[in-house]
Amino acid sequence: MPIYLDNAATTPVCPEAARAAYEAMTEGYGNPSSGYAIGQAAAAKVKEYRAAVADKLGCLPEELTFTSCGTEGDNWSIRAAVEHGKRTGKHIITTAIEHSAVLEPIRALAAQGYEVTYLKPDKSGHVSVDDLKAALRPDTVLVSMMLVNNELGTLQPVKEAAQAIKDAHCPALLHCDAVQAFLKVPFTPKALGVDLLTISGHKIRAPKGIGAQYIRKGLDVKPLLLGGGQENGLRSGTEPTAQLAALAAACTAWDPDAPARMSEVKAHALEVLSAVPGLEIISAGDAPHICAVALPGYPSEMLVRDLSDRGIYVSSGSACHKGKPSHVFAALGLPKRTLMGVLRISFSPDSVKEEADALADALTEITKNRIAMR
Repeated sequence: MPIYLDNAATTPVCPEAARAAYEAMTEGYGNPSSGYAIGQAAAAKVKEYRAAVADKLGCLPEELTFTSCGTEGDNWSIRAAVEHGKRTGKHIITTAIEHSAVLEPIRALAAQGYEVTYLKPDKSGHVSVDDLKAALRPDTVLVSMMLVNNELGTLQPVKEAAQAIKDAHCPALLHCDAVQAFLKVPFTPKALGVDLLTISGHKIRAPKGIGAQYIRKGLDVKPLLLGGGQENGLRSGTEPTAQLAALAAACTAWDPDAPARMSEVKAHALEVLSAVPGLEIISAGDAPHICAVALPGYPSEMLVRDLSDRGIYVSSGSACHKGKPSHVFAALGLPKRTLMGVLRISFSPDSVKEEADALADALTEITKNRIAMR
C-alpha cells in the first residue's frame, strides 16, 4: 500500500464526506435559490451545513461565508481589509513565511503603492510579537499572520498580535490563515481576537474546492462576488451543495482524539528519522501533524522522486511552490547545502508509526546508494 505522508498538501476524502457529497448530488440536487420544494429543501440543508462547520470552528453561523478554497479566502481577506482601511493608510504587516495565497496579493498591493513590513522568523520558525509591536503604525490597515505554518508546523502568536494591535490603538484589521490549524490545534476566532480567518476543506478530509471564511460579526466588508445575492450578499453564485455537504460531514466526522494520535506518530517519526545518516531536524513543529527535515547534499526533488518510486509520498515544501525553492525554509537562513535537501512530512489521523519506520528505512537506503552533492 502507498505510504502517504503529505497531508499538509491535501488529504484523502473521508468516507463520510464522500457519502454526503454523493447524496447531495443525487438526492438533494435542487437549487437552494429556487422557490419550489426541492430547492427549499436544499436551502434548509445549506443552513444545516453552515451550522455544522461554524460549530466546529467556534463561531456564529452568520459569521461564516463559504468559499472555494483557502486561496480565495486569503485573497478576499486582504482585499477587504485594505478597502476597509483605505481612508486610514497604506501600510500592511505580514510575515515572511506566509502562504503564497497571502504573499502574492500583498505583493500586488505593494506594486500599487502600499508599504509592506515582512516580519522575519527566528531560526526555529517563529515570528516575534515584539517585532510586530515595533512595526505597528497609525496608518497600518492590515496585519496578516497564519496560525500554523504549512511547511514548518510552527505556531505563530496570533492571539498576542491581536492584543498588541488593541494596546497600540491601531486601526488595523487582523487576518489569520488558519488552513493548517483548523481541527488540528484548539482555537476559536473570538479567542484569537481576529477579524478575518480562513479555512479550507481539503486539509481536513473534505474534497478540494470548498472552504470557509470567518468574518467577525459587525465588520462591514465588500462582497467578493456580485450577482444573485447568495451567502448574505457577500459571495454570489449558486451554492455548491455537494461540496458543502462534504465539508460539514468531514467536520462532524473529525475525531477529537486525532491530534493526539498524529502527535504521537510525529514524535516517533522524528525519533527514527534522527537515526538516518546525516539527516537534520529542521522543525519538529508545534502543531501535531507537520515537521520538516533535511538531508544536506541530497536535492529535495531527487529525494521526493526516489521515495515516490518506493511508494512513499512526501514533499519538498508547499505544493503551491510547484518545484520552486521554498521561501519559508529560505527565511530560516539555512545553509545552501541544507536548504537544497529539505523535506516536509505531514500526517493524518490515519497515519501509523510503521509508515514512519518505512520512511526512515528508505532514506537510509538512499543515503547508502547515492553520493551526496558537495
